[in-house]
Amino acid sequence: MRAAIPLNHYSSEQTLVDRNGENVERCDTQHAIKRSDAYPDGGVKAWLVVAGAWSLLFVSSGWINCIGIFQAQYEAHQLQHLTSSTIAWIPSLETFVMFASGLPVGTLYDSLGPVPLMFVGTFLHIFGVSMITLSSQYYQILLSQSICSALGASCLFYAALNATTTWFMRRRALALSIVISGASVGGVVLPIMVQQLMGKIGFAWSLRAADLLMLILCIFAIFTVRSRISPKLQRFSYQAYVNPFRELVFATFTCGSFFFFWGMFIPFNYIMVQAEATHVSDTLIDYLVAILNGASLFGRLISGYAADRLGLYNTLIANSLLSALLCLTLWIAGGSSAGVIVSFAAAYGFTSGAFIALAPVCVAKTALMVPGKLGGGLESIGVRQGVYFAAIAPAALTSNPIAGAIRGAQGGGFLGLKIWTGGALLVGTTVLVGTRWAQMGRRWGWIEG
Repeated sequence: MRAAIPLNHYSSEQTLVDRNGENVERCDTQHAIKRSDAYPDGGVKAWLVVAGAWSLLFVSSGWINCIGIFQAQYEAHQLQHLTSSTIAWIPSLETFVMFASGLPVGTLYDSLGPVPLMFVGTFLHIFGVSMITLSSQYYQILLSQSICSALGASCLFYAALNATTTWFMRRRALALSIVISGASVGGVVLPIMVQQLMGKIGFAWSLRAADLLMLILCIFAIFTVRSRISPKLQRFSYQAYVNPFRELVFATFTCGSFFFFWGMFIPFNYIMVQAEATHVSDTLIDYLVAILNGASLFGRLISGYAADRLGLYNTLIANSLLSALLCLTLWIAGGSSAGVIVSFAAAYGFTSGAFIALAPVCVAKTALMVPGKLGGGLESIGVRQGVYFAAIAPAALTSNPIAGAIRGAQGGGFLGLKIWTGGALLVGTTVLVGTRWAQMGRRWGWIEG
């Protein structure tokens, strides 16, 4: 038997592998023998799940990625009497609800599986978007877009991520990156679709057209997305939500992600507002959000491929650092130049996309480092993903209003907003370096990171 790569902890789903990638043996508290080939890591069923999950990310997170067009639309039309900071609560609350709902949704996933969540999520999301078209008051838009639609998007988002995780082990980073790239494609297609149709059929009917497209994709996902493991009814346990934070890797990763999320969505929300304020051409403005999300598509796909080869945390930290530096250099130094704004949108979309793609993989990895009877294992991934996203949701909730308040205090300027964004990203990246150190057994190295 060739020498195996040592690990600190093993769950009921983990296998020791030799340096050639072959299965050797695994060791857990019951000394049961299982093989990592229990994960198909491919095949028709597994890739159909990826295709369906990709569709769910298109309609959920992809829709959230369109926040830039709503901020600009509401400031210019429906809610022009309100301040930028007040309007920013709409997309911020929408993002918060989608992530914070992970606590109950993750538990429901572990108990019921993905199918019931997809039915409920499809109804709430499609209904909520349709209600936006009938809303003219601030509270109406909050209820339809930030609550109803966001709750539905949350169900679809977690069903997609958690179901995909059960089908892949060695290719997990790549598979989840492909799934999450659906959010990037949605963030490209949906804003272009809405912007192009608005001039022809108006804002309301353009949303209805997008709603129909999302409904078709949800129906496809309902027929294709399944979990590899059978759901098991979970009794409510307070400890299930607390135990992950007793693990240094999970706690530091969540802390770093909190700071990173505090800044990450601000460019998505304010780049169109900045372009309009600096009199960039309307044609270019219409495509800025699409450029951001189009670049993030490549960032998510390439980062997933790289993470399986160069190391998960190595890839994550490198892209996170680049995101911070781009905000503190190119975005600030570029001023109001149209060329610089486009360059920043493309570069930032690429690097920030890597974080979104790899964060769920990191969370799944923490579950598989802990034995099942201690709150880990594959069966706990739904709860862990929910706990993680719920913990960072307050950052997503407050980031854009803080940015709007900073802008208001500067008389509509964008410099303070940019410094805040870059600073938050840099602090988050620094904490993630500590996560990598903890994940590697409190030592440094390259390949295993």
